[in-house]
Amino acid sequence: MKIQSAVILAAALAASTILAPLPVVHAAGPAPVAATAQDPATLVQSEIDKGLEYLKSQQLPDGLWEKEGEPPALTAIALRAFIGDAKYANQPFVKKGFDKLLTFQKDDGSITSDVLATYNTAIACSALALSGDPKYKAAAEKAVGYLKSIQWRDKIEGVPNQNKPVDPSDPRYGGFGYGGHSRPDMSNTQFAIEALHDAGLKPGDPAYENALKFITRDQNNSETNDQKAWAGDDGGFIYTPADGGATEVREKPGVAPDGRRMLRSYGSMTYAGLKSMIYAGLTKDDPRVKAAWKWIGNNWNLDINPGMQYGDLNDPKVAEQGLFYYYHTLARALHAYGEPIITDAKGKKHDWRVELINVLAKQQSADGHWTGVQRFMEDRPGLSTSYGVLAAEEALKDLKEHPAK
Repeated sequence: MKIQSAVILAAALAASTILAPLPVVHAAGPAPVAATAQDPATLVQSEIDKGLEYLKSQQLPDGLWEKEGEPPALTAIALRAFIGDAKYANQPFVKKGFDKLLTFQKDDGSITSDVLATYNTAIACSALALSGDPKYKAAAEKAVGYLKSIQWRDKIEGVPNQNKPVDPSDPRYGGFGYGGHSRPDMSNTQFAIEALHDAGLKPGDPAYENALKFITRDQNNSETNDQKAWAGDDGGFIYTPADGGATEVREKPGVAPDGRRMLRSYGSMTYAGLKSMIYAGLTKDDPRVKAAWKWIGNNWNLDINPGMQYGDLNDPKVAEQGLFYYYHTLARALHAYGEPIITDAKGKKHDWRVELINVLAKQQSADGHWTGVQRFMEDRPGLSTSYGVLAAEEALKDLKEHPAK
């Protein structure tokens, strides 16, 4: 199965089967807050409470959220959801999860079960860093060192001999793949950049500067992208500029009027690109950021992962592929951008927090979980629920900073 830019834990587990974990009985947590459609902050807190209670019920007796042999990113992403809410962040079952997560860390700093090292290490690094617990600081710093060492650059380390250092003119330069030996892509790159940001790395660090070369080459923006063979001008992002460029939209590449090959942009990667540019220090005045923001307005949609609808037209669910990854990435990117209102292609204004909260409310099950379509394993409720909670937490934080009108 081809691994998506929105892979998340989903593609990370493409070769394994996730069994529904046996529930563990915990002390009763906080009761969900009564929700009212008129109060988005109350509604989203109710969504978060219900989602976290569901995730809490899915923890295994050993403290993990995955069975033996599966990647630790399942546990790390659940822990990230819990530490985003003060009521849960310091509970014993969360501490137990973190302690078990640390048993996956290797001497080189990676946090993995020998597959998809970048993805697993980045998610775990973010969780450790955002926990705020001093006893996890050293582990997070080791993970940062590992991530920096495997970035595609002229001094790439810790990879097989076939991965020779690359020149800055190489489209792979500055990106991150699933492991040191794999082709870099925007999904792994955004998780790595997010981990560096969460761990406190400041703009100007060489890791960010290198990553910006890769990110710029992933954008359909011919003004700034030197990949002239395919770069378009809609401002959105594809999956990877490496090896001639590729997108996860399952359609035959289009052809521009001048005969050039075209690769379709899509939502999850465009928000991943925007977020990564902001974390790396670009401002709203940068032409790359402006182009991404224009794509977002022109393609605003929370019912689908925009762009994906142009894939297999015989599959009515194709537009929903990677939807919860999309929600999570969108929420974190827009919170980082700092603008609550998006103006769409018809001039209509949208408060992204309120609209996202309402969409999540409609999709949440009575027991608190969310579930998506099968591709990228979002049919697994543990994964989609973690993404849903993380998206809701970002919306709530943004509402507190910029109250809805």
